[in-house]
Amino acid sequence: MHSGALTHSLRCPGTCKRSVLVRQQSRIQRCRRPAKSTCAVAAQPAVQQLTKTELVQYMRSGCRPKEKWRFGTEHEKLGYNLSDHRRIDYNSIKALLEGLCRRFGWEPIMEGQYIIGAVLDGQSVTIEPGGQFELSGAPVDTLHKTCSEVNSHLYQIKTMAQELGIAFLTAGFDPKWAVKDVPIMPKNRYRIMREYMPKVGTLGHDMMFRSTTIQVNIDFESEQDMVEKARIGLALQPVATALFANSPFRDGKPTGYLSWRSHVWTDVDNNRCGTLPFVFDDDFGFDRYVEYALDVPMYFVYREGQYLDATGGSFRAFMEGNLESFPGEKPTLKDWENHLSTIFPEIRLKKFIEMRGADGGPWKIICALAALWVGLLYDSESQAAALDLIKDWTRADHDHLREQVPKTALKTPFRQGTVQDLAKKILQLSKNGLSRRGNHEEPFLEPLQEIAESGVTNAERLLEKYHNEWNESVDPIYNDAFTY
Repeated sequence: MHSGALTHSLRCPGTCKRSVLVRQQSRIQRCRRPAKSTCAVAAQPAVQQLTKTELVQYMRSGCRPKEKWRFGTEHEKLGYNLSDHRRIDYNSIKALLEGLCRRFGWEPIMEGQYIIGAVLDGQSVTIEPGGQFELSGAPVDTLHKTCSEVNSHLYQIKTMAQELGIAFLTAGFDPKWAVKDVPIMPKNRYRIMREYMPKVGTLGHDMMFRSTTIQVNIDFESEQDMVEKARIGLALQPVATALFANSPFRDGKPTGYLSWRSHVWTDVDNNRCGTLPFVFDDDFGFDRYVEYALDVPMYFVYREGQYLDATGGSFRAFMEGNLESFPGEKPTLKDWENHLSTIFPEIRLKKFIEMRGADGGPWKIICALAALWVGLLYDSESQAAALDLIKDWTRADHDHLREQVPKTALKTPFRQGTVQDLAKKILQLSKNGLSRRGNHEEPFLEPLQEIAESGVTNAERLLEKYHNEWNESVDPIYNDAFTY
């Protein structure tokens, strides 16, 4: 989840991640972790003081030989009632999750008396603060497996949704309903975030309750490989934002942005979001990222099944026993894992790298995001070429792309050309990388190649309909053409 629901994942040999589930009476049980998990890892207060060296080693332990690389794909979708197009409430979510468990063999994730997700074969389905419904895919080694997983999930969801009188919108941001109209999900950490967000930015609630995304999690072989992938990921995240732009509306009107979802992140909380310029410094590595994360304000401490408010204090203060909410208490490695999942830059480093720049969108686009990054970063020649392409970009270049691409996407001027020109180059590198993988994965890039060649994003197609056949109303978006 983009707003903290992936709290607390653990990397295990041979899998991408594993998860822990909060059961009734706060009983903790372990389950297989897909691309993301919903529930915090319970941590007892530290008996022995945690050191920075241990935090760095935690990050370093994510290094894996190339033959063991996997990737995980995540996507979110907005549920709405067919009768009135209003967002679905928890009762619908509950019925949907229970139906998945009863009919398709998923196992429930419970938080107290509430079902808040389900797991099956390394996948999880979870709910975001506004009831956005997310699939976190199992770690896989080919794009065919990712797309098969997505297709199976959407079949199951559509089957249940038809019976419940609901559907799911293929948009990156709620086109119509205000935050006040969105039902709140019964998850305590969201309460902490909801109360804290207005103190540090103006768009935090938009992020929590109205946005959806697609993300891909990528492995690395060594610290140097991590550095290269992080630099490529940060530099080219605006290209993904442009290709996936699919959120032009807010409150029933155009926003002036093609990816309002991407723009939202610029005013959520600058202490935990952004483009991380230090990634391009010569001394960047695991140690430097740990230094950054130590000073990011915390959201909560998880103890005995409870999310306890720790907002404002840093993890560094926690390690020194100076966290105002918990004086004298010191953290465990589980607390560190939890904290890392509440940091929201454009790419996020844990024991893998999360690519976070894409809007939610149609099912073919879901598979295409994984194809884009796997082709670029799981082939050494394409990775080297991408690194060479960005090597002389300046801080001003990065800032320009981050600021302008949410507004104008592929038409954004960049150097001697446009982002469209850049996207075509990147897609060719990715296609070459997929070809060398030898799995016939290149067709998964076709939706992006069509967008790049035409220069017209999904957002611009929506705006064209809005201004013409839809008579400046967003209501026609609630039909089969724009739902899963």
